[in-house]
Amino acid sequence: MTFSGIDAWWWPYLFILIAGWFATDFWRYAGVLVGRRLNEGSQAFEFVRAVATALVAAVISRLILFPTGALAETGVVLRIVAAVLGFAAFKLAGQRVVVGVGVSLAALAAGMVLGF
Repeated sequence: MTFSGIDAWWWPYLFILIAGWFATDFWRYAGVLVGRRLNEGSQAFEFVRAVATALVAAVISRLILFPTGALAETGVVLRIVAAVLGFAAFKLAGQRVVVGVGVSLAALAAGMVLGF
């Protein structure tokens, strides 16, 4: 395909880049602008927080119960134990996400190496 005589093999990549940015970052910026006006104690903010928490819980549950890829090769008990260990580490470390994720990954990796 050409644009004014110039070979434009790159235009689909540009389109994907722009469309991908618009589909994600636009809504992030809009959320920041609207979120500034919300009171943290308001019902609207509590609703948004509840929906966001429910979505994260649903994604985690789906990964544990119905995994795909390499995670599907592990046993459900290993996945549940790794999630519980990660959550416990998250709470014990003062709610640091990186600690919870790191402990979960280490437990999964150790379980996979040991054949669980």
